[in-house]
Amino acid sequence: MSPHDTRWRVNRNTSEERATRPDVLVAQVAAEQDGVVSLAQLRACGVSSDGVTTRVRNGHLHRVYRGVYAVGHVAVPARGRLRAAVLACGDSAILSHFAAAGFWGLVDSEDRPPQVSVAGSAGRRIPGVRVHRRRSLAACDVWTRDGMQVTSPARTLLDIAADLNARGLRRTVRRAQAESRVNVGQLVDVLSRANGQRGAAALRAVLADGPSPTRSELEDVVLDLIDRATGERPEVNAVLHLDGERPIRPDFLWRRLRLVIEADGAAWHDDKLTRENDAERQAILEAHGYRVLRITWEQAVRHPHQTLARIRAALAAAAAAC
Repeated sequence: MSPHDTRWRVNRNTSEERATRPDVLVAQVAAEQDGVVSLAQLRACGVSSDGVTTRVRNGHLHRVYRGVYAVGHVAVPARGRLRAAVLACGDSAILSHFAAAGFWGLVDSEDRPPQVSVAGSAGRRIPGVRVHRRRSLAACDVWTRDGMQVTSPARTLLDIAADLNARGLRRTVRRAQAESRVNVGQLVDVLSRANGQRGAAALRAVLADGPSPTRSELEDVVLDLIDRATGERPEVNAVLHLDGERPIRPDFLWRRLRLVIEADGAAWHDDKLTRENDAERQAILEAHGYRVLRITWEQAVRHPHQTLARIRAALAAAAAAC
């Protein structure tokens, strides 16, 4: 029979629709969930227990955690493993702690087991998943992203504060601010409800310095030197509008003193366009009466005392000129 014969086409399509409809539904669910589905979802799609066993045997499903499967392949992306951990821990499960910090892009969490919070004694032990049991979480501390519950960035920072050293916590909070994941008001709010939680004091200490949205590790190192050099905290990555010029965002800005400090990373040395753009920015700033001090990684890290003296000298000169 020719494949173009009408009877062949109708019979083939009807047969295929009956055979593949559950798998089409499973594929749709998996596409919305980073490639993973739960056993309950498989059953809702019409796949029986025997059907799950058969699909595992023939390689269509791959077990990630108990009751959770990857669809079609074993190469589950990092985000898919996080979602799989939440699915494995039940309906009340919330992605939290370092797993949530990795989800929000605040830390690299790939070398840690997924961390999930569940209410009370709910949930079950899942090998390979670290489960935190809580009495409750405020509704404002739980956000939903792409159908998955995850602790808010502010709550996440509180949860991981006790497990980071002072420098690591400071860097993570600054990064969260720079990427507009969290603001000071949200951090103050979550701390007001901390009720003596581990890490609350450390997070309060970071917050006491005020907003510090540094965008790189070098900016963070330079800001620490600035804090040692002066009691007058600069604006960090603030927009500066100068008459007739494009907006400029200096790394560190003292408007009253008309002083700017720029942290020049490796890209400044290696990228001709970056150097040219920075030179143009500096020319504009200087034309409007601003002093500009540039600090490289080598200067900040290998010669901190010398760099500290340069910062203090620049501040003194700027103050004298006011």
